[in-house]
Amino acid sequence: MEDYTRHLVGNEWVRGSGGEYESVNPFTRSAWAVHTHASEADVSRAVAAARSAFPAWRQTSGYDRARLILRLADLMERDIDRLAELETRDNGKIVRENKNQIAFAARIYRFFAGLADKLNGETKPLDNYDTVDYTVREPLGVCALITAWNSPLQLLANKLPPALAAGNTAVIKPSEFTSVSTLALGEVILEAGFPPGVINVITGAAGTGAALTSHPDVDKISFTGGVETARVIAANAAAHMTPATYELGGKSANIIFPDANLDRAIPGAVSGIFAAAGQTCVAGSRLVVHADLYDEVVEAVAKRAQLVRLGDPMDAQTQMGPLAHSGHLTRVRRAIADALEDGARLVTGGAPPPGLEDTLFMAPTVFADVTTGMRLAQQEVFGPVLAVQRFRTDSEAIEIANGTRYALASGLWSGDITRAHRVAKELRAGTCWINTYRTSAAQAPFGGFRNSGYGRERGTDGILEYTTTKNTMIDLSTAVRDPFVLGR
Repeated sequence: MEDYTRHLVGNEWVRGSGGEYESVNPFTRSAWAVHTHASEADVSRAVAAARSAFPAWRQTSGYDRARLILRLADLMERDIDRLAELETRDNGKIVRENKNQIAFAARIYRFFAGLADKLNGETKPLDNYDTVDYTVREPLGVCALITAWNSPLQLLANKLPPALAAGNTAVIKPSEFTSVSTLALGEVILEAGFPPGVINVITGAAGTGAALTSHPDVDKISFTGGVETARVIAANAAAHMTPATYELGGKSANIIFPDANLDRAIPGAVSGIFAAAGQTCVAGSRLVVHADLYDEVVEAVAKRAQLVRLGDPMDAQTQMGPLAHSGHLTRVRRAIADALEDGARLVTGGAPPPGLEDTLFMAPTVFADVTTGMRLAQQEVFGPVLAVQRFRTDSEAIEIANGTRYALASGLWSGDITRAHRVAKELRAGTCWINTYRTSAAQAPFGGFRNSGYGRERGTDGILEYTTTKNTMIDLSTAVRDPFVLGR
C-alpha cells in the first residue's frame, strides 16, 4: 500500500485529520494507496494559506506568473509517464489516453500562461467630456477547484492555469476515487517554484467538499462532476454569494445525415462513445441516424464495438479499460436493465465480456430502436452504452437532439455545408462538431447549459471566469461643482 496521507498546504506536506480512505485499482480491484480526508479544520488551513498568499501573487507581474506556469507545463511533460501511470492505476483509463490527456493539459497551461500579461481593460467614452473612464480585470481571490475522477489532471488544466494566470490562488480537491495523480502533481508544483500558499491540494470525500464550497473565505468555485453534487455545491455557494463555474454531464447527440461519409462517420460514432469506456461528459451517447442509413449504420457500429480490445489499461494494445469503480458499474448495469425494460433492442454487449464476469469491465453496448421518451435517451449513463435513434427529416433530427435536459455537446456528419451550418445553428449545446467528434483545443471555449452546467473553460472565455471588472472614473475638469446646488 502506497502512502499518500498528505496534503499540500503552504508548500508543506501535512497529514489530514479527517480519517483515512483507500484508492482501489479498477483493473486489479485491490487497494493500492491510502489517503486522508481533510477535516473542516484542514480545509480552513488550506484556505487561509491561499488567502495569505493572494495579495503578493496578484501583485506579481503577468510575465512572472507566466514563467512559473510554463515551468510547471515543462515538468508535467517531463514526468508524463509517471503521472499517466498513476492516473491509470486510479481510474482504469488506458495509459495511452492518459498520456495524451496530460500532454494536452500541458498545452492548456502554456495557452493560459500566454494570457497572463494580456488581461487588458478598456477606456469608455462617456457623455461627460471632462470625465475619463476605464476598466481593469482583477482576480477574484481564493479559488476552490474540484475535479472529477475520469480525467483528474486534464480537468484540472481547465481550471488551475487560468486561475493562476489571472492572479488568483487555489485550493484543489480531486475526487476521492482518484486522488493520487493530483498529489503527485503537487510534488511537481513545489519543484516549479510557486510561492507558498499559491497552490494548495487537499483530499477527501463529500464532507471535505462541503467544507470547502461553503467556506466564507472562498471567492470562486469551479466544479466538474455530476448534476446532483453540483446542486449541493450551488446551495453552499449561494449562502456566501460565491460565483461558480459548473462543467457537468451530457447526453450528447451525434447525428448522421443521409449524405454523410460513412467511412468517417462510423469510426467517429464508435470513438465518440467507447473512448475512455464512455466515461466522459462529451460522449456521443445518442447516435441519431437517418432512416435510409439506419440498418447499415447499426450493423456497422455493432461490428466495430465487438472488435474493441478490452484488457489491462497499462497494455499499449488495450483499447478500453474497466469502469472506474464498483458503484459506477452498478449504475451502468442499472441503465442497461432500464433500457431493456423500456423496450430498446439490444444489438450487442449488455454484460461483461466472457471471462471478465467478475471484474469492472462492461462490453461495448449498442441499443437500437431507442425513442426519446426512454430513460436511455434521457439519463446520462457515463459508460460504454450507445442509444441509436432514427429520424427522417432535418427538423426531426434537431428535435431529437435537443430533447433532453443536457446541453453540453453535439455532433453531425454531412457532406452538405448548408445543411451542416443550418442544423448546427439550431442545436442547443455548448459545442457542435461537424464531421468530427471529441476534438479539443486550448483556444476553444468549452462548457454547456441546462443540466450541463454554466460558465466556460479554456479559450479566452476561460480566464475571464476568474476575473471581475473594476470601473474607474476620473474628473478632469477644473470647475468647482457643488452637487447640492440645483442647476449646476
